[in-house]
Amino acid sequence: MKNWKTEIVLLLTGWLMLGSVFGQESKEEAKMDWFQDAKLGIFLHWGIYAVNGIDESWSFFNDYISYEDYMKQLDGFTAANYDPQKWAELISESGAKYAVITAKHHDGVALWDSKVSDLTVVKKTPAKRDLIGPFMEALEEQGVKKGLYYSVLDWSHPDYDRQTRVKYRYKNDPERFQKFVDFNFKQLEELSLSYHPDLYWFDGDWEHKAEEWKSKELKEQLIKWNPNIIVNSRIGGGLGDYATPEQGVPVARPNSKYWELCLTMNNSWGYQHNDHAYKTPNELLRIFVDCLHMGGNLLLDVGPKPDGTIPEEAENILKEFGRWTSKHASAIYDTQAGIPEGHVFAPTTLSKDKTILYIYLDYKVNESLVIKGLKNKINRIWVVGDGTKLEHREVGKMYWSKVPGLKYIDIPESVYDKDITVLAVLLDGEVDLYREEGHVIESN
Repeated sequence: MKNWKTEIVLLLTGWLMLGSVFGQESKEEAKMDWFQDAKLGIFLHWGIYAVNGIDESWSFFNDYISYEDYMKQLDGFTAANYDPQKWAELISESGAKYAVITAKHHDGVALWDSKVSDLTVVKKTPAKRDLIGPFMEALEEQGVKKGLYYSVLDWSHPDYDRQTRVKYRYKNDPERFQKFVDFNFKQLEELSLSYHPDLYWFDGDWEHKAEEWKSKELKEQLIKWNPNIIVNSRIGGGLGDYATPEQGVPVARPNSKYWELCLTMNNSWGYQHNDHAYKTPNELLRIFVDCLHMGGNLLLDVGPKPDGTIPEEAENILKEFGRWTSKHASAIYDTQAGIPEGHVFAPTTLSKDKTILYIYLDYKVNESLVIKGLKNKINRIWVVGDGTKLEHREVGKMYWSKVPGLKYIDIPESVYDKDITVLAVLLDGEVDLYREEGHVIESN
């Protein structure tokens, strides 16, 4: 016979271990709550590449310009009209809940006063000051979460060897590469302890393996500096907290619980004076709604000018976003991914308790909008931001069939938003959908 005391000890030990696992998962999920609710972020690619209006870092990497000529842009980077308070106010007005700024791109030029590098805007440009700190403070004043972009590769650092670029590999000179990794850790320590970011947006991990970048050790260290830090998937090794599809709008939801689409307003990340191909506010809002429908965020990019001003086109887009997000806030921030395709011909989201179905219309309905396969009774329908109550009717419901009828909603011309109209459909409980094939009458 087993000792009953031993069995109790083993059972308690198992419960404690299980509780520890669930507790860890709960802690990780809690850390991601603000990110999941944020929905909209603003990306700022600001650096010396704005002086000539050329591709950030890649222009010399791809030999469109010599490295020496690229670095001559340091002399024209003035930040003379940089107003971090205005930036933060504009970002907050847009409805964005977080912002990410390029602390250092692949060119190695740091926008703060790094003590471990001479290649900074403080030491090498007419700006002569830290540009990261004031923006972080301004974001905090506006209640906007603070994000920092950091490239783990550095095509200017002497221990990374920009001359041989991708041909330089860890295995050829591990001691030298370790010196570079140590440099990364030191710069990230400066950023972490000086500015206390909420999020790191890493980039450049493709040139080496996660083991070579010391990604696991890096994330552990970042968490020691800031226990609630969130990092994107580009840290390598599957260590990121969320996925970051780029430019191309996902057709299907990314295979990650948390994700964001990073997208330029025109065709360039940084400011390029010849790029006037700005997407319209309506086009960008429709992309934003697609992200909402699939349970993700949109990180919308702005490229400030070398003097620190925001291009007029970008400012107008942010203000148009502000108009729409303030009107439809209840259908944005307190939502989750919508119902599957086919039930309604429009993007959708659900309230957190799944009792309100939000429908986003970027078109005017000819006669009536139809919802198919909805088992729930509809208690009320209204136009978000307008308050107008709408009537609905159900047709085609057979008493002997489990298949729900078609629920039609009539929408008057007067309630349409100039960009995207949002309907709120209050259900009699958690959304319940019919997803089966139809059936014939069963014989007795």
